[in-house]
Amino acid sequence: MESNVAPLKGKEYLYTYRNSQQISSQTGLIGYLRADMGTLGTEFFSTWNGFRDDLNTQDFKDDIDTVINSFREKGGFLSNRDQLEDFCINSDKVFAYNTGVDYGVRVNTKDYAFLMRLNPYKGNYNLYCYCYKKDWLDHHLEKAERGIRFIDSHYNEKFRLYDGDQIVIGKPDGSFDTHNGLRDRSERYDVRYIDDYHFEYGRNLRHICEFAELLEKSGNVVVPLRASLPDQCYTFVEGLNMIAIINKGELGYTDAKSANGRPSENRAMVNKMNEQLGVTKAQYAAMKQGSRFGFDKPDADPKNYTEKGTLIKPKNRNHDAR
Repeated sequence: MESNVAPLKGKEYLYTYRNSQQISSQTGLIGYLRADMGTLGTEFFSTWNGFRDDLNTQDFKDDIDTVINSFREKGGFLSNRDQLEDFCINSDKVFAYNTGVDYGVRVNTKDYAFLMRLNPYKGNYNLYCYCYKKDWLDHHLEKAERGIRFIDSHYNEKFRLYDGDQIVIGKPDGSFDTHNGLRDRSERYDVRYIDDYHFEYGRNLRHICEFAELLEKSGNVVVPLRASLPDQCYTFVEGLNMIAIINKGELGYTDAKSANGRPSENRAMVNKMNEQLGVTKAQYAAMKQGSRFGFDKPDADPKNYTEKGTLIKPKNRNHDAR
């Protein structure tokens, strides 16, 4: 069974958490198993939380018993907490979440997919195992790769976001209100793919055209917050010999108050600080353009740049989203 273990890939990690009823239904979620290994780290206290009783067949029960028990055998990563920690830290078969404490694997059987979120530390649930009809989940994941389309009321595509990216909704001047059917606050909303014409943000399910019409009616704008961009980066403001900070989703910049040399020295310092943050040249170029012209513009997407930060000219930027 261990040969079937693979690290989570792409957006699979999103499906190791509780999702909406809509997403859970169309991905074939059967339920999830939650377990911890007790005070000593050698026990296995588990709770089953069912979602679709009609999918909880004997074939499924046989498969999940085989999967879980195989990893609970001596030497398996669910046999005790020490083995789990060793597996999470040292194995090349795990996906590391950005939490720093969670790790993910996927185990396939013929008909089912078991997506496991592992936490090897005492005081936490050590296992969440979300169980899906494999073909249902894979079909949804494949479709979700197309992205979530944001359009105007005439179906002209403005931009796309990946499943799990975020948005902020507000006025063009940066203020927020709560009128006309949109819950507009300065908080971030996760956006989730439903199908090519529907998506979720927060607890709201919208048709893409309905969402566009509501935005226009209320005079609001939607600002994309791409996971492919850093939250912050540094930039050099040439005319002012200034080192400044760019924040994702915000127009303009703020003075970092750290410029203390000649322009060439400050420019080099910006490059060094961005490298230390892990900001690529493509990300830096996209952040600069977003801070100047808006993060909803194509030039604010790092996928439109080469590794050297050179803009890739698209053949056609005006898409009909229908």
